[in-house]
Amino acid sequence: MQLIPYILQRTQLPEKSVVNTIALLNEDCTIPFIARYRKERTGNLDEVQIGSIVQHKTAFEALEKRKAAIIKAVEEQELLTPELQSKFQSCTDLTQLEDLYLPYKKSKKTKAETARKNGLEPLAKIIMGQRTDEIEYVASQYLGDSIQNEDEALEGARHIIAEWVNERGDIRNQLRNQLERYAQITTKVVKSKKEEDKAQKFRDYFDWSESLSRCPSHRFLAISRAEKEGFIRIKIEIDEERALQNMERRLIKSNNACSEQIEMSIADAYKRLLFPSLSNELLKNAKEKADAAAIQVFSKNLKQLLLGAPLGEKRILAIDPGFRTGCKVVCLDAQGDLKHNETIYPHAPQNNSSGAIKKISSLVDAYKIEAIAIGNGTASRETEQLVKRIPFKNPIEVFVVSEAGASIYSASKIAREEFPNYDVTVRGAVSIGRRLADPLAELVKIDPKSIGVGQYQHDVDQTKLKSSLDTVVESCVNAVGVNINTASVSLLSYVSGIGPKLAENIVTYRNEHGGFKNRKEIKKVPRLGGKAFEQGAGFLRIKEGANPLDDSAVHPESYPIVEQMAKDQGVPLADILRNKNVLQRIDLENYCTEIIGMPTLEDILEELEKPGLDRREKAKVFTFNQSIKEITDLRKDQLLPGIVNNITNFGCFVDIGIKESGLIHISNLSDSFVKDVNEHVSLHQQVVVRVLDVDIPRKRIQLALHKSQ
Repeated sequence: MQLIPYILQRTQLPEKSVVNTIALLNEDCTIPFIARYRKERTGNLDEVQIGSIVQHKTAFEALEKRKAAIIKAVEEQELLTPELQSKFQSCTDLTQLEDLYLPYKKSKKTKAETARKNGLEPLAKIIMGQRTDEIEYVASQYLGDSIQNEDEALEGARHIIAEWVNERGDIRNQLRNQLERYAQITTKVVKSKKEEDKAQKFRDYFDWSESLSRCPSHRFLAISRAEKEGFIRIKIEIDEERALQNMERRLIKSNNACSEQIEMSIADAYKRLLFPSLSNELLKNAKEKADAAAIQVFSKNLKQLLLGAPLGEKRILAIDPGFRTGCKVVCLDAQGDLKHNETIYPHAPQNNSSGAIKKISSLVDAYKIEAIAIGNGTASRETEQLVKRIPFKNPIEVFVVSEAGASIYSASKIAREEFPNYDVTVRGAVSIGRRLADPLAELVKIDPKSIGVGQYQHDVDQTKLKSSLDTVVESCVNAVGVNINTASVSLLSYVSGIGPKLAENIVTYRNEHGGFKNRKEIKKVPRLGGKAFEQGAGFLRIKEGANPLDDSAVHPESYPIVEQMAKDQGVPLADILRNKNVLQRIDLENYCTEIIGMPTLEDILEELEKPGLDRREKAKVFTFNQSIKEITDLRKDQLLPGIVNNITNFGCFVDIGIKESGLIHISNLSDSFVKDVNEHVSLHQQVVVRVLDVDIPRKRIQLALHKSQ
């Protein structure tokens, strides 16, 4: 099968779009670049559709690689015929391919192989022929040094037949279908571990059974983790009698002594070969589906987090709160550079709140602070209350910022390179402040798995998870655009076509030559060639540069079109930007060419109206209920403000200002059926929730989304 038909079958996209997208990918174009700047060639495909093409292209290439390896292996055995090669080549999925290859696998010593060496294959063929009732007499003809009696001969023949049964594609597919439709997953607790504290979070699965096809991904992953940690054992069950009858109907065509031997062979094949193999395959497929669902949830959450509301370029005082070790305070300028740091001790055991208030007040004045960011970890609520008591001369907005992953960043190589002369506490506080200014620019420095917005992220396929999350980060960075003169190496490395090495070269060039004056200058960066410039230039912004288009998403390849538009309207280039009156007079039809069509021209016009627009919302101040400090303060039916801090397939978790987050189960998000949690809430959304139940011993809080939401 060829690549294009393979993808068309699985995507339902127009053939021309697929063909052109594959061509662009083969030219080393990135997904963001193709989606933004090659709309005419792709038929206006979005990043998701292009990503789907990439996934299927990768799967096809893996399939073809496996086919080549199998054909070579069979050829080396001198068993490859033109017909068999054609069968291998026509396979469209790996399962079908592996079933076809099964009889040719060089396996370890098996019972069937031993029986063949003892000369029992002709006897097995006679039994399968089902034409004699004198099977014991026939078996007596095959006795020898290794086979002492008829029973041993028949047993050996049955082993060969069992292997044949196992290798039949129709039998395997029939049982596979029964497993997929009717298999039950059952669990039993390991009695010796039942009372362990760690086992209690899995106690719902100590004695569990349900249809595997209906088991939601989050529950399957929870069950899998419980088994991995040794608290339960998993078993797959189906109607064994029905499975055996189905196989017997396919294989037994007589009612004699041969049919009895075949019946015994089928039972042996089922128990020893087929069921173990196919039930493991079923669990593997279920795990892959559960992984895919969990990775999709993680990817959606990460995208919402990265595109979270930035405060913008403001002078920020950031506090990493704590009790015994004090609160680390840093002052940042509008560009996020560290200007001052020190530690205050407003809480127990020192309780120097008056000294802390004076210090914060003086720092706010000295550094002309415009906003305060407080980490949401230990002592966050107490620190927030302290800060809100301070009578600042000018209005100061106070924000509580998620600390998730800040400790990972502060101990990382990136943080050490940024702040070689400061300890982890200072770096952590800086990260909190910078997250308020621009979540995207700061969070790209942290491994996405450490941000804590997924479900069972350590249990899923780590290679697939990393690939998916890297794609999300790349998409977000390029959707927003990057200021090349202020961006970190981490941020630049996600720009289309750039990567880590070129990102380092850009920063080195910037440090040696000062800020970039225009996009053309980017080409002077060592090893940044024409292809990298083509892929990345449109996503790199230059503020107050020589060319006003350099601070927009208009690609340099389209500058001549915009210049012609300005010329045709009789205005200087700079005057066409943000000038609605002029832009409304432009007839885009006049600028269509064979290469540049209406989709790109419409993008250009939109960008000229609001060049470099950051489409993210602005950060909003939020306050928790000040009377709720710990789980014991909660009461049924209380209405509380909260912030959604994680979304899963089964609901969302909400920070209500205490150590434990509460869960809004999917059934409590709406009075109507909820198919997708993301349709009702988004990460970091400010919500009002109602307390349904509080389980203090298990530290679990059940919430409902208040109907006003």
